[in-house]
This record gives sequence, structure tokens and C-alpha cells, in this order.
Amino acid sequence: MAGPIEQFEIKPLVPFQIGGLDLSFTNSAAYMVLTAVAASGFLLFATRRRALVPGRWQTSAEMVYEFVAATLRANAGEQGMRFFPLVFSLLLFVLVANLVGMFPYAFTVTSHLIVTFALAMLVFATVTLYGLFRHGAGFLKLFVPEGVPLILTPIIVLIEVISYLSRPVSHSVRLFAVMLAGHITLKVFAGFVVSMGSLGTLGMLGAVLPLAMTVALTALELLMAIIQAYVFTMLTCMYLNDALHPGH
Repeated sequence: MAGPIEQFEIKPLVPFQIGGLDLSFTNSAAYMVLTAVAASGFLLFATRRRALVPGRWQTSAEMVYEFVAATLRANAGEQGMRFFPLVFSLLLFVLVANLVGMFPYAFTVTSHLIVTFALAMLVFATVTLYGLFRHGAGFLKLFVPEGVPLILTPIIVLIEVISYLSRPVSHSVRLFAVMLAGHITLKVFAGFVVSMGSLGTLGMLGAVLPLAMTVALTALELLMAIIQAYVFTMLTCMYLNDALHPGH
């Protein structure tokens, strides 16, 4: 039986190298494409009729739309809606990737730090570049909170800069760690069920407890897949608010 770590192994599906540079199409890339296709397919299917009285699928798509819009407005104000396409795309990608990873033998792309870090860096770069483009040197107000005594300013600025630069790390590690730990735990308990079930009648009776734990962990992992997509989106909106209002 495969170990709990093997489910995260990246394998080349279409080997391709140029001058020693490995550009192979891997299972990770395949599932990222699948995620994008599934998310796009859901939206196209749900909005194909655009009825005045929406059906179930159109209602679900509108609920996702309204959730992102409300979250942006609550955290970044009305001006935050200019970032709606970015936030909406990130939410759908993370959510669908997490849900796809729940299927047996599927690959969970958000359990790889390089993927979540790339998404976090996209947000970080957007906030930094837009903040500097719109506010110029005024963007640096972000590192000097109002009301700070002058004598404490150098220390506070240093702390704020370190905190700002660490955002991509905390933003990405949170999602990666939760998905990684959850899938490993689920795989371990599922392995207990298979191992004990192969020991005969007594083993099958003993497998009832790990089986119950596996079912409970599956439900918990499904919940965490949704929650982590929400947390990633919420943090994105909060960071975008700094690009719009660095002095607040």
C-alpha cells in the first residue's frame, strides 16, 4: 500500500526538456488545467440561460459572485471592486482545486507550497505595484501608522516592513499546511482500515473505529477545503485595501 506522502509526488506525464531545463507537463500541471476548466465550465453552464428567475445552477453562480462582491466592499470599499476579476478568479481556483483534491486518487495542487506561494505572490505584487503606481511615495504611509510617537517610529517602521514582506509566506503557508496535513491524516486512517481489514474477522471489527474516524475526517477536510478558500479570499481583500488606502 502506498504511503501517505506518495499522494503528493509530482510525476511527469509528458516529458519535455530544453537544454537541461525540465519543462515536462506533470500531474500537478494537469490538475491545475482541470481546475481552471472545471471552474470555467461551472460558470458557463450556470449562466448559459441568464434567466430573470434563476435556476439552481444560476443561483449558485450568483451566490459566489455576490459573496466576492460583498467581501471586497466590506474590506476594501467600493473602490475594491476594480479588483473583482482577480479576487473572483482566486476564490474559484482555490475552492475548486481543494474540492477536486477530495476525490480518491486525485492530486491536490494546493497541498504544494510552490502553487500557493505563486498565488500569494500574485496578490503581493498586485498590492505593491498598484499601491506605488497610484499613491507614489504616499504608499509608504502603510509602514507608519498614525499616532505613533516619533521616538518609536524607526522600530515600528522596521516591524511593519518585516510584517509586510512576510505576507506572501503566511498567506501561502496557511493554505498549504492545512491541505497537506489534512490529506496525510486522512490517508493514515484510511490505511489503518485497509490493514486491519486484512487480518480477518477480528481485524474487521477493530477497523470500525478507524473507519468512523476516516468518515469524520473526510467531512472535516471538506469543510476545511471551503473555509481555506474563504480565508485566502478574505486575506486577499484585506491586503488589497492597503493598496487603495495605505494611510488607514
